[in-house]
Amino acid sequence: MFDIAVFGAGRIGRIHARNVVAHPALRLKYLVDPAPDAAELAGQTGAALVDTNRVLGDPGIAGVIIASPTHLHLDQCLQAVAAGKAVFCEKPIDLDLQRARAAHARLTAPDVRLLLGFNRRFDPNFAALRTRLQQGAVGTLESLQITSHDPAPPPVAYIRTSGGLFKDMAIHDFDMARWLLGEEPTEVFSSASCLVDPAIGAAGDVDTAKTLLKTASGRLCVISNSRRSGYGYDQRIEAFGSRGLVRVDNVLESSVSVWADAGMASDTLQNFFLDRYAEAYRRELAHFANILAGEARPSVGYTDAVAALALAEAAGASARSGQVVHVP
Repeated sequence: MFDIAVFGAGRIGRIHARNVVAHPALRLKYLVDPAPDAAELAGQTGAALVDTNRVLGDPGIAGVIIASPTHLHLDQCLQAVAAGKAVFCEKPIDLDLQRARAAHARLTAPDVRLLLGFNRRFDPNFAALRTRLQQGAVGTLESLQITSHDPAPPPVAYIRTSGGLFKDMAIHDFDMARWLLGEEPTEVFSSASCLVDPAIGAAGDVDTAKTLLKTASGRLCVISNSRRSGYGYDQRIEAFGSRGLVRVDNVLESSVSVWADAGMASDTLQNFFLDRYAEAYRRELAHFANILAGEARPSVGYTDAVAALALAEAAGASARSGQVVHVP
């Protein structure tokens, strides 16, 4: 059994902590978070509430999960790697692309085990779509349409520290685009507005965006992002190939539908990302357990983190300038 420490007792930290407790090969030994309500999670999971030095100085800790505020991610990754720990870090790796790139040598050394939290790669539906594409089910992939709309915007206090729509929300979609396209986007064009909540604009962010990615071979991906759908958590992907289409639709609360005079009505969409991606989070943690056991190498790591962050920065620059941004 591997002893684990979780940094961060917020929304994502709670999910990871409880998944660690439920995993037969892992034990949650420590929780690191100075917030007063962290004690509640520590009590629920049986973890000791300690500081960073206690975790990094304990040779029995095999791995750390970094689910702290984004501005702490990179420094905590570097500290944990230097202490010889395997690391599972939530996205994004940092809010500054140059800082992230400067850590290349330290985070890509042969003995480093760093898993990045792009959990959607572990969603069984999206993974099945990618498998169909790799098997040539619809011929050669030509273009993608990725829709990612939240049911409602987060609090403005969160917006102010999140890094903005492109680095906080759309970065998942940039990673998904890279994963499915099979080649790097080299051109980014984005247009964005504040249509949902004026307070988001006052905080210096946007809440609605359309982004077009283009690869060197000409493959295209259109990403639609919104902080508010009005109908549930909208997560769809369409992949257009030379011989057809592969698509993933939204996940409903149930498969029950009602057929009556007014027509057919299905159940509602799952309305929160923690519900929609619950299985993805479990599979992601299981992969981390396999990494700790020496049975796998991280399937998504530092290089992916930097590439997605580069696309996020390019999208932001494009939205501000109204011009296409070329990505090296």
